[in-house]
Amino acid sequence: MSSKSQSPTLSPKFALALQFANEIHSKQIRKGIGAPYISHLMAVCALVLEYGGDEAQAIAALLHDSAEDCGGRPMLDAVRLMFGDDVARIVESCTDTFDDPKPTWRPRKEAYLKAMTTKPASAKLVACADKLHNLGHTLRDIEIEGVSQWKARMLETPNGAADKQVWYYVGCLRALSNSWIHPIRDEFGRAVLRLCTLVGTQDDVNEVRELVGR
Repeated sequence: MSSKSQSPTLSPKFALALQFANEIHSKQIRKGIGAPYISHLMAVCALVLEYGGDEAQAIAALLHDSAEDCGGRPMLDAVRLMFGDDVARIVESCTDTFDDPKPTWRPRKEAYLKAMTTKPASAKLVACADKLHNLGHTLRDIEIEGVSQWKARMLETPNGAADKQVWYYVGCLRALSNSWIHPIRDEFGRAVLRLCTLVGTQDDVNEVRELVGR
């Protein structure tokens, strides 16, 4: 269902960002499902727009992994040159490392979560959409495979153990919840609660319930 507006809702710069994202991620696929990586970027962008994000946030959603996975700080500089400071600041906020190879998982994620706590709302919307889409796939896998089989499979993947997944997503919810209230954060909270109910501890469930209830 749609209706018409008096003028285009997105500028040609958005189309350029979609093309650019497709080009720089053209050889990447989604872990586990094998879909072109652009599918994730488009899904995150759609969530951002559907939850009230503006064009800069939508473009940043398309490019949120550009610096982390496609060239580090030189890529961030290219994003700034092509799409402006607002987009670049959001992309930088969503990046947990500019290094290749990436640093050790746990310290890198701890630093990311600490930084995300104080990021502006514009960045938190994009980050939350990213986490919500990723977690949605995780929950779908758990429901298809069953908890025991999923846990066993994840133990064989780097940093994929159930307790690490719970730790990270609860940490994301905690960081995003600091001084930020938004409907997408509430939806993400419900998804994190579902994850904790399936594979977490009662303490995890209790903490998430408290965060979701804020």
